[in-house]
Amino acid sequence: MYLTTEKKEEIFEGKGFQKKATDTGSAESQIALFTYRISHLTEHLKSHKHDYSTRSGLLKLVGKRRRLLDYLYKKDIARYRAIIADLGIRK
Repeated sequence: MYLTTEKKEEIFEGKGFQKKATDTGSAESQIALFTYRISHLTEHLKSHKHDYSTRSGLLKLVGKRRRLLDYLYKKDIARYRAIIADLGIRK
């Protein structure tokens, strides 16, 4: 499997997205995890162009990440700008 528990911990701890050691539910942590999953699915779709179920799952993930980013934008613009810069997401 491409996403093991160790890999999730590495993603969460990577650039300081966690506020404390057990934080996996904050918006920054979830956005980081969604970004990793989106990049993995994008690579998969480059070689499997007709995998439509994966494509629909990818679009749902992008929508979830967009909603979290919108929430963060309304809640705290500084945190929003920081996560955009760290992950290299374009608006």
